Amino acid sequence: MQRCDWCGTDPLYVAYHDQEWGVPCRDEERLFEFLVLESMQAGLSWITILRKREHFRRAFAGFDARRVAGFDDADRARLLADAGIVRNRAKIDATIGNARAVLTLRERGDGLSGLLWSLVDGVPIQNQHPGMHSVPATTPHSEELSRRLRAAGMRFVGPTICYALMQAVGVVNDHLVHCPRHAACAAMAESP
Repeated sequence: MQRCDWCGTDPLYVAYHDQEWGVPCRDEERLFEFLVLESMQAGLSWITILRKREHFRRAFAGFDARRVAGFDDADRARLLADAGIVRNRAKIDATIGNARAVLTLRERGDGLSGLLWSLVDGVPIQNQHPGMHSVPATTPHSEELSRRLRAAGMRFVGPTICYALMQAVGVVNDHLVHCPRHAACAAMAESP
């Protein structure tokens, strides 16, 4: 099997590549999890975030947006003292604020899922990249997503983070064409 080059041989990275990355996701809580993780990744490597994922899950109430939205100063202090996560005040504050914005999106009816998937009319983009050199860091879709998320009151949602989110949750299929996961994710996109 010739996987995408970016996942290397680290078992955690390989499992993420083979089981999660690029799989179309519409589940609100799971999408919030990926939003948090992608935002926390800014300036860091993705493997660093994967290694801390379980710590993030515990620290951020299982990525329950309703609970995270209710975090207060004591929770902020707890998070800033937690060596198991990224202890960046701006990112922690953004995560709490983003949870509140996600709840507002849900109250309006579309939720995070509706916002994300509306960019592609509900159908994942099937890219045909032959190598990592042709995979972009941003696209017009990720720039639009960034604008919409910022308009909803979110932070740490620039176009690069948004594109990584879109890739992770299968809004775009950026597995390289020689990777078996490209066809697998494309088939999932065709299933109801």
